[in-house]
Amino acid sequence: MKKAATTKKEAEPKEISPSERIDAKIRELDDWRGETLSRVRTIIREADPEVEETWKWRGVPVWEHAGIICTGETYKAVVKLTFAKGASVEDPSNLFNSSLEGNTRRAIDIREGDKIDEAALKALVQAAVALNTAGKPASKKASA
Repeated sequence: MKKAATTKKEAEPKEISPSERIDAKIRELDDWRGETLSRVRTIIREADPEVEETWKWRGVPVWEHAGIICTGETYKAVVKLTFAKGASVEDPSNLFNSSLEGNTRRAIDIREGDKIDEAALKALVQAAVALNTAGKPASKKASA
C-alpha cells in the first residue's frame, strides 16, 4: 500500500503557544523543580485570572498583566521567581530572598523542600499587577 504524500501545509509544524511551552517545560523537568514551577504557575493564575503567559529569552516562562509581573527561571538548585518591579512592590511577608541589592527587580529563590506561602505569593502577584496597571487607562476607547 502506497502512502499518500503529505501536503506542504501538513508538513509545517504547528505554532506552539507560550502556555504549551510552559506545560512542556514542566514535563521536561520531571522533578521537584517541575512540581514547583507548576505550583507557582497555579498560584499566579489564581491571583490574577487575567494573567497572560508568555515565553521569552530562549526558554523562560513569563507572566504578564499590563507589563511583566514575574519570570519563572529554573536552575539546578532553585526555581527563581523574578519580579520585574519587585523593588517597588510591598513585601510584608518577606518572600523576596534574592536580587535584593538592585533598584528594580527582586526575586524569590525556592529550593527543594521549601514550603510556598501561597497567600503571601498571591498578595505579591496582585501588588505587582496593581503597580503595572496604576495610572493606565482601563480601555483604549476613543472619546466621542
